[in-house]
Amino acid sequence: MSANGLVAGVDVGGTFTDIVLFDAASGALTVTKVPSTPANQSEGVIRGLESVLDRLDALGRLVHGTTVSTNTILQRSGADVAMVTSEGFGDVLEIGRTRRMLPSLYDPTFVRPPPLVPRPRRFEVAERRAADGSMLVPLDEEGLAGIAERIRASGAEAVAVCFLHAWADSGNEIRARDVLAQRLPGTWFTTSSEVVPEFREYERFSTTVINAYLLPVIDRYVKALGTRLDRAGYRGPVLTMSSAGGVMDLDTARTLPVWTILSGPAGGVAGATWIAGSVALEDFITCDMGGTSTDVCLIESGRPATSTESAFMGYPIKGRQIDINTVGAGGGSIAYVEGGSVLNVGPRSAGADPGPACYGKGGTEPTVTDANVVLGRVGHRPLGGAIRLDPERARVAVADLATRLGIPDVETMAEGIVRLVVAEMANAIREISIERGYDPARFTLVPFGGAGPMHATQIAAELGMRRVLVPLDPGNLSALGLLVSDQRREHVRTFLAPLANLDLDAIVAALGEQERAGRKEMQASGEEVLEVRFAHALDMRYARQGFELTVDLAGAPSEPDDVRRAFLEAYVRQYGHAHASGDIEIVNLRTTVIGVTPKPRVRRLQHGGKMADATLPARDMVVEGKSVPVSVYERERLPVDVEFEGPAVIEEAGATTVMLPGWRGRRDDLGNLRFEAVG
Repeated sequence: MSANGLVAGVDVGGTFTDIVLFDAASGALTVTKVPSTPANQSEGVIRGLESVLDRLDALGRLVHGTTVSTNTILQRSGADVAMVTSEGFGDVLEIGRTRRMLPSLYDPTFVRPPPLVPRPRRFEVAERRAADGSMLVPLDEEGLAGIAERIRASGAEAVAVCFLHAWADSGNEIRARDVLAQRLPGTWFTTSSEVVPEFREYERFSTTVINAYLLPVIDRYVKALGTRLDRAGYRGPVLTMSSAGGVMDLDTARTLPVWTILSGPAGGVAGATWIAGSVALEDFITCDMGGTSTDVCLIESGRPATSTESAFMGYPIKGRQIDINTVGAGGGSIAYVEGGSVLNVGPRSAGADPGPACYGKGGTEPTVTDANVVLGRVGHRPLGGAIRLDPERARVAVADLATRLGIPDVETMAEGIVRLVVAEMANAIREISIERGYDPARFTLVPFGGAGPMHATQIAAELGMRRVLVPLDPGNLSALGLLVSDQRREHVRTFLAPLANLDLDAIVAALGEQERAGRKEMQASGEEVLEVRFAHALDMRYARQGFELTVDLAGAPSEPDDVRRAFLEAYVRQYGHAHASGDIEIVNLRTTVIGVTPKPRVRRLQHGGKMADATLPARDMVVEGKSVPVSVYERERLPVDVEFEGPAVIEEAGATTVMLPGWRGRRDDLGNLRFEAVG
């Protein structure tokens, strides 16, 4: 794993910071949670590490997932950005595609967000390249001098240089960046050719502007984290999770922060995929419910779904990343009355401060966690090692909401809150399954996060899913996923070519170039890598279509018919039909460079033991309006492969699992909980 065998994964969430420490020498995993520190996330990281390590200089490697980029866009707290673009293209960000961004296509209330660069800070310069990269209009370097002065006067902290057809030849962009940087010391710069070397100017410009918007914020965060770690004695490498599901060094994150927007959620998918692989589970849906939001992802044949174009808060982002659907439904989501009589839950969250009412830190509004406390689902273990729940405060908060809605008792109100948040999570799963032609009933639900296992069987029942796997250490799985993730880099180039007269030698040569660049990049990272692997894909479409489909290749293509067959098979999977004789064209070549890193091994558990050893005092829990006694078990003591019936509650550090009536459960020899619907 590392020179001294100690590695740590740290996942910074909106409410808690999760820590997983792995000791390669002993095989021991240590997990814990500490409250997050939203004002300065690095403080929570240090506190978490110091809670599991006496000395940070004993740590050999640190991987962390962060929500800094996500929160910056959500809160609109990024840098003041200027954009320098080709003459005549200053309004590309404003015009867009003259269509709504998915998933808001059919939302009549959708309002497109304003551009991150207002019109006064968008500057045009004379230059132009043709689509083949040839020079049409040389760069007006004298004009850049005047633009530099206007940028300085505008107060912009960061500059995005976005020229037309820079994907074909980046020379003008690079030269413009260098000229401006000489005149604007202390300013952050980014170019579209280094962020998204693909065609389609609107998506490329948008992604580059988002990158510029995040640059100063991430740079300050990385410096603060580095300083705190250095003071604490840590001297090893620091890596972070990318939206594509692999880890990258902090220098890459500082240059391309746009690829850290899904940093935390991607870690959860990586952890779930690793756990599922150890039990030969290939088709499953993850449900990561934390304190602020829930992230869901569909995994088929052991591979997470990916997308090459997405939108975050209405802003297009181009580039391959894990296809994660996020909803504002978490344990801290606040329940409130809208329009005088309508109950809503989220997306507003109590977060880490003040947190739910039951935390006793000043919160008074009812949250999902408060509702679960009222229903008797949550025990008395301290959360995050320090927060002791106050059931009476939870009851008061939920009762106040019940009074406003005219609900006769607090338990009915609490069940309504939980049903509503479960419906929101189930709808999020429907969007990535049923709406894309997948039947969720053939998938296993894999819930994790601090609140995921608590709602798992209820979500599964809502969707007709009959199998649930609650993985090892579910409350810290995203942090564990950071430890088991390989290094990944994505190389892409636009390669417009009809399939009818395809030059396979040119494709093989281009993919070879991307492999060599990727191998060199991995070698330069200085990280421990067991081997370097490559995965190739083609973005393809029918001629004259406006959207592409990413087609994974088993190896370098040898015949055009092989490429056609792969496209048609992918098209049928996605849309249910395909036009076999239609004209097809290639748009982009993609190479994923994978630096395989050492991974921990989970030891198999011994059979034996009795249920009585794991049984805790029973307690009453409200189920469908009735208070019923339920069995309570300590997860760590459950015997292997001994079945038990619901309703039941399984407690552990970091999470609570609720198994409703109609389900049967057991603990497998890797420590996972397996549930199946009865009947």
